[in-house]
Formats: sequence, structure tokens, C-alpha cells
Amino acid sequence: MASTKSLDGKVIIVTGAGRGIGRAIAMLAAAEGAKVVVNDPGVAADGSGTDAAPAEQVVEEIRKAGGTAVANFDSVAEALAAANIVKTATDTYGKLDGVVNNAGILRDAIFHRMSVDAFEQVIKVHLMGSFYVSHAAARLFKEQESGSFVHFTSTSGLIGNFGQANYAAAKLGIVGLSKSIALDMSRFHVRSNCISPFAWSRLIGTIPTETEAEKARVARMQQMGPEKIAALAVYLLGDAAKDVTGQIFAVRMNEIFLMGQSRPIRSIHRGEGWTPQTIAEHGMPALKSSFYKLDRSADIFSWDAV
Repeated sequence: MASTKSLDGKVIIVTGAGRGIGRAIAMLAAAEGAKVVVNDPGVAADGSGTDAAPAEQVVEEIRKAGGTAVANFDSVAEALAAANIVKTATDTYGKLDGVVNNAGILRDAIFHRMSVDAFEQVIKVHLMGSFYVSHAAARLFKEQESGSFVHFTSTSGLIGNFGQANYAAAKLGIVGLSKSIALDMSRFHVRSNCISPFAWSRLIGTIPTETEAEKARVARMQQMGPEKIAALAVYLLGDAAKDVTGQIFAVRMNEIFLMGQSRPIRSIHRGEGWTPQTIAEHGMPALKSSFYKLDRSADIFSWDAV
């Protein structure tokens, strides 16, 4: 009888898999038959320090449940270290079939107070890290003419949020990276998609809770476990998703959203061309009714998760 496990025989890397969403994906991928490289240097939420325990604990849990996994403690934020994560997969299991770019840190600050270091470090882990790991895996995927990338974006970038210029820039950059990978590698049957998760995690735990409204919002978010995200990520890694590429999904509790991508929504034309004056008099007033407001994620997803 054929197995119903969606990732039987596949080798999957999950970065930032020691806790939260990454851990949930690693656990489910293993339960679905994958051999999993559990990558996590065990840093604090702001990227400081290292600790082997989180990755080792996840590997132990997977093995206890009858699955197959190996720990890796390299940082995604350096090209050589990121390449070593891929090498761990091929050295241990002989191949690689999927990459989940989940590793991340937060260094929130209102824009004018954000340090250069806080901006650069968040870009390095999220955006550069997603590039470094994907780039190291891409040649393998090209040679074997198969492979799946699952990257993590955020409504902080897709929509907006206060105090997260570094995180938003990185997460929207990942959308562009994913689309480019999907376009460049589709001829080799390699897929690339993004997930924007709503889930309670250690990083979300850094959200300020000073007002009653903020406390209520965080309490609602705590009900959204990371396991809610794992099912979509594991699906996208499997052969059942062979025709799904270049897309952006959001997951919130039991809701899955297909997110929009930038397309023209309105145009203006003037036969003789434009001047700054005619743009002010005619152009902008014509476009203004279609302007986006300064919305934040919570303004758009304004109803309780279901």
C-alpha cells in the first residue's frame, strides 16, 4: 500500500528550527517522512549569544517520535556558514530536496531612533540569510531538476507596522528574492514561495504590551500556535505542490490567505506630457482616491483569528 506521508524520502533544511514556527515545521516534516536538518545557533531574540540546546532538543524529540534528524548550529548570516548548513544535509543524507528559510531576529525601534547596527543585523539574518542558504542549495536543485524553497515574509513588510523598518525592509526583500528564484529556476522545476505567518512565537513576545488594547491583542495572538503554520510549509515542500510557485500566502489560525502582489491599480495620461504643476493640478487629484492609507497589519486583519 502506498504511503500517505507527503515528504517520504525527502531531505529538508529548516533554519531557526530550535523554537517556535521553525520547530513546528521541523517536527511535522519529520512526521511526514522527511529527514530534517534542524538548524539553529540558539541566539536570543535580538540575535545575541549562542546555545546548542534548542536544536539538539528538537532533534531528540524527532528521534523519540521515530523520525530522522540532525542538528546544525551555523548562522545563516554568513555565506560560508550558510553553505555549511547545506553541506550538513548532503554529507549526512546524500541529497537535499527542500529549504525552509525561517531564521530571524528582531531589533525593533522607531525609525529615527533605529541604530545602523540594528538595521544591518536584521537585514543580514532575514534577507541575506535567506539568500545565502538558498544560493548554496540552488546548484544542487538545478542539477537534480527539483527542489522547493519556502521563505518567511511578514505583514510588517507586506502591509506595515510601527517600529520595524529593518524587519519590514528585510521581509519585503524576501518577497522579491522568492519571486526571482521562482522565475529563474522554474525551467529546472524548482519552486519558491513565501509564507506570512500569524503565530505566537518568541519574536512576537517582544511586542510591547503597555495599553489594554495591546494586551488584548497579544492575548489573542497567543492562541495562534506555530503548529498552524507548519501544515502549509510542509505542503509546499511536497510533490503535491509541484505547480505552486511564486506565490505569497498568509496563515492565521485556521485561515489561509493568498496575498496580492504589486500591480497597477490606476493610471493618468496627458498627451503633451507632465509638468510638476499639471501633476499637482490634475495628476495627483485624479490618483488620490486610490491611494493606500498608512495602514498597519492589525488595521487590515481587524477581525479575531478563527
